[in-house]
Formats: sequence, structure tokens, C-alpha cells
Amino acid sequence: MQILNLINGKLQPAHKGAWLENIEPATGLVYSQIPDSDASDIDQAVLAAQAAFVGWAETDPETRSACLERLADLIDRDAEALAADESRDNGKPLSLAREIDIPRAALNFRFFASAIQHFSSESHARPGYLNYTLREPLGVGACISPWNLPLYLLTWKIAPALAAGNTVVAKASEVTPLTAYRLSELAIEAGLPAGVLNIVHGSGAQAGDALTRHPLVKAVSFTGSTRTGAEIQRVTAGQFKKLSLEMGGKNAALIFADCDYSDMLETVLRSSFANQGQICLCTSRLLVERSIYERFCQDFVARVRELKVGDPHLPETQQGAVVSAQHQQKILSCIQTARQEGAEILCGGQAIQVPGRCEQGYFVGPTVVSGPGPQSQTNQAEIFGPVVSIQPFDLDSEALDLANATNYGLAASLWTNDQRRVQAFSRSLAAGIVWVNCWMVRDLRTPFGGVKDSGLGREGGWEALRFWTQSKNVCIAD
Repeated sequence: MQILNLINGKLQPAHKGAWLENIEPATGLVYSQIPDSDASDIDQAVLAAQAAFVGWAETDPETRSACLERLADLIDRDAEALAADESRDNGKPLSLAREIDIPRAALNFRFFASAIQHFSSESHARPGYLNYTLREPLGVGACISPWNLPLYLLTWKIAPALAAGNTVVAKASEVTPLTAYRLSELAIEAGLPAGVLNIVHGSGAQAGDALTRHPLVKAVSFTGSTRTGAEIQRVTAGQFKKLSLEMGGKNAALIFADCDYSDMLETVLRSSFANQGQICLCTSRLLVERSIYERFCQDFVARVRELKVGDPHLPETQQGAVVSAQHQQKILSCIQTARQEGAEILCGGQAIQVPGRCEQGYFVGPTVVSGPGPQSQTNQAEIFGPVVSIQPFDLDSEALDLANATNYGLAASLWTNDQRRVQAFSRSLAAGIVWVNCWMVRDLRTPFGGVKDSGLGREGGWEALRFWTQSKNVCIAD
């Protein structure tokens, strides 16, 4: 299979005819090629988007909304095939792609198709004058998405940008390009005008860098590593582009003895290992009140050992492959570092060989460690895999200090039935999102993003539409 770029409404290879190999994580085998696009391909896509911008920006919101609704309908129509593609390309269980990734991709388009029809501006009247605010699209936007939730996060960026009247050049991760290519095909079928949505494939170092640097790109929405986000901020600093950077996390779950124990245990198991721990919102540090620490360790580790690691296509599989051989080695290296820091490996800690078609795949056993202190590499560095640490605490103040003791601040979950504690911790936790007695409950109307090294800016709801527009004040004399 050869995956193609979508530029100006046409599917095409890279300008220079170069290709990159695409590997199925569960088997370790090459199954497709993607364009190794460079600055010339990016320039072609940006120029197409720039040419399409005026017509799209002047299109009424109802027409833009209808285009997004058609895309959502096509995603729903092809949901089963898209889920299979996502599982194959990423290594995640097919059941997860079917239940979460693909439905959410369709919902992203539907939500912003509706939102743009209700997006309003302000007016300020005073004697003799009327001020009102226009919200105008920016122009060409760059949408750069990661490999962990490929179609889910790509549509999360594209949908509000298009809804607000911008044109887009998107770059999906070169590790998981397949559903972005499928979206290209669906965009053509949906009748999206040529140049409004362009999707270019290639490496971050070549295609991604050229996209963020391009002088006609007015805004960049990026999800990925903190290191790459910092580089985007550096190279765009002199161009004054709008930036939304959603980056790494080292999220804590604070577990108090007064919580609903069974509900907590079930949810924390999911928050720790969903998508093999490869979600920026996954829990990677479990902070447990000492009075229930031993009980929790015993019960949690027993549940982790029951998780079924296997072929992502099988319905009983709960843990699929991690995304690549390189990422598998990184995770195993982090586990080795934990051992060197004196950690006790309570379960997991090694690569898993799955027999049959997946015997060469990239699998890591779900891993739980205890022992390293809050300043250890294990509790500071983002592992982004099926690895969690457990730390005990005695006092509320100690739990808060442990939770905030990293450079990251994306999300936290709080497990307690003490409402005074809920209020105090919700204010004091250094995180962009705080879940109380739940995890991964997402209302698309709410702002999404992190603090500290976890991000810059907010996406979701009105925040996304404000990001993708600029305000203009108009003052009229009577």
C-alpha cells in the first residue's frame, strides 16, 4: 500500500518521489509506504491552502457546518474499516479503536459543525457610539498530531480550524499515517473544496519543521512531546504565530482512604494502562494514603497481572503492542533505570512475545514499580507506556507536594469523598484538568490543556474557536 498526500484536492506522492516505510507494531512487519515529503511539498500545500482561504472564509457558517457534518457521516459509515486501520497502524486493541477513537473522530466534526453556528461576538453600547467585535479566521493553520490517538486528535484540531473559516495543512505522525490518509479520501468524497484541507505526510524533522516555519502559516496547533513543542516555540518566535502546544504529562492519581474503593480500583486500572499507557492523560504516578497502601498494592497488582496482552485483533485482548520498536526500547530502558534507582518491580518489567502472527511485535508487559522517591527519574520523566509507580503518603499536604513535584501539569485525578478536600485540592493541584472520582470524562465544551511543561494555550469548545480566530473591534458613531 502507498499512502498519498492530499494537496489542493488531489492525492499525490511526494514531489521528489521518496518514501518512508510504515510498520505494523503488532507484527513488526512493513505493510505500507508513506511520502517522505519535504519543504517543496509543504510549500505546495500551504500555497493551495492560501489560495482557498478567501473563498472558504467567506462561506457562510451553515455551509461550512454542512461540510463537516458530511465528513462525520462518512466516518460513521466507514467506522469498522477505520477502526481496523487504526488498530493495525498503532497497535492498540481493535475494541479500543472501535469504541473510542473512531466515534470520537466523528464527534469532533459534529461538535464544531454545531458550535460554529452558535459562536457569537460581543457589543458594547455607550451614548453616541456602538462598539462591536468581529471574530475573523486567521488564514492558513498548521495542525500537527501525534501517533497515540491518530484520527481522534487529528480531527480535534482540524474540525475547529475549518469551522472557524481557516484552511488547513495537517501533518499526521509518520508512525501512524493510515487513518489520516483515509480522512483525505473522505474529504474528497464529502466535497470539501480543493485546498481547504491538505494533509501532508513525512518526518517531523523535515515536513513538520518546514510546516511550522512557513511564513504563510498563521497558527500552529501541536500535540506531542515537550521537547518538540519547545522547538516549535523557538523557531516560530520571530514570526508571531499563534501557538497551541499540548505536550507531555506525568499525571498523578491521589487516592485517599475514604474513597469508593472498588470504583477507584477499576478506574485507576484503566487510567494507568488504557492504550498501553500511551495517552497523555494516563495516570503514571499513584499516590496512596498509607492506611490503605498495602491493600491497594496487593489488589492493584493482582488486577494488572490479569490484563490480557496479545494480538490487537482478538476481542479478548486488553493490551496491544506499543507503537514502535524504538518506543519499546525506550520503555524498557526506563524500567531498567527504575531498577537502578532501587525500585521494586511488583509486576511486569519485560518485553512480551506474543505467539503466532505477532511473534515479532512490540509488546511490553504492564508494569508496576514502587520505591523510587519523588525526584527520581522514574517519577520525573515521561515514560508514555504501560508503566506506573506507587508512592505512599500520610498527610494531605504531603500528597499535594508529591502530586505537584514534577515539571509537568496536564491532569490529575482525586479520589476522596471529603468535599472540603475536593475544593482545596482542586484549587491547589498544578494541572490543567482535575478529575474527581472519575477519569477521562470529556465534555467537548470545556477547555483542554496543561500548565508548566505540559502546554501552552487551550483547545476545546469556545477556546478552540477563539484560538482559530482573531478579534477586530468596530466603533460606529451615531
